[in-house]
Amino acid sequence: MATHKDWDKYTNGSEVANTFADSVKGKNIVITGVSPKSLGETLATILASHSPASLILASRTESKLEAVANAVREINPRCVVKIVVLDLSSQKSIRTAAAEISNLVDHIDLLINNAAVMTPHHKRTAEGIELQFGTGHIGHFLLTTELLPLLTKAAKSAPSGAVRVVNVTSQGHRLSPVRFHDYNFEGKDVPDEEKPPSWVPEHFQTKPGKTYSGFLAYGQVKTANILFSLGLTERFEKEGVRSFAVHPGSIHTDLSRNLSPEDEAIIENTAGFWSSHDQGTSTILVAALDPALNTSSGGVFLSDCQVIDAMPHASDPKAAERLWGLSEELIDGKGANAFL
Repeated sequence: MATHKDWDKYTNGSEVANTFADSVKGKNIVITGVSPKSLGETLATILASHSPASLILASRTESKLEAVANAVREINPRCVVKIVVLDLSSQKSIRTAAAEISNLVDHIDLLINNAAVMTPHHKRTAEGIELQFGTGHIGHFLLTTELLPLLTKAAKSAPSGAVRVVNVTSQGHRLSPVRFHDYNFEGKDVPDEEKPPSWVPEHFQTKPGKTYSGFLAYGQVKTANILFSLGLTERFEKEGVRSFAVHPGSIHTDLSRNLSPEDEAIIENTAGFWSSHDQGTSTILVAALDPALNTSSGGVFLSDCQVIDAMPHASDPKAAERLWGLSEELIDGKGANAFL
């Protein structure tokens, strides 16, 4: 359970960081998905105010990273901020970025996997994996496992559970389990337990004659984010590393930039409350910084600054174990092409 039971969707991330400032000071922090006017930028600027040892910002576009780094330096000129070009849709880029990060710091106290992509079109990564799954889960899986030596090293001199991996997910995980039999959306048969719940609206489902639904693909990766946190904690809690998956709230970002006006309107109507970027960072920062979560046994999913239950298909330890195995197969250098 989190420390502050009164915190909710209206709480600002800046308040969370102020409260847990000691959990930021002197720490090496890595954030993915950083660009101007993004949630990643807000996270970086909030954390920079509390004297981390270093902030490492990782994303695809160097010029956008530089813009955020400059914004951080304006807030705290003494903050050590580094940028690393990272394309999560390319495993070669991920390994290169992980090696660069390893040259910048000798340990990592906090990794925030914030990057995401959403597309209505069926696209693939460089390795042939469906783009949303390959970027939002497999990309972060590879980056995290490459950086685990730095995380476990930090954990040796920190309170057990204080070293964290935070995976930004969403309530979109409700739309779909992980489709182990057809994660690439190629039209293969899937068992009932891998199909979307019966209540999922028709608009979100695969259209007749089509094999791909961008919404179901998004739901799959958001479920995978939670199962990844479950698997990480199961494997590395004994070494002092914990992981949480976070729904940051409904926030206006450029994540929906590839959607049609009709799709955007549907998403607009699904949220009763739209958070500011400051509010959108609050649950992420609770998951990252709250000392009460060092030993919490209440689960790995947070929303509105509190630990809550995810859907059963995103809380199943057997599914988490199966996903870990599939993820390892897909980063063996062959990618999804090995299974086509």
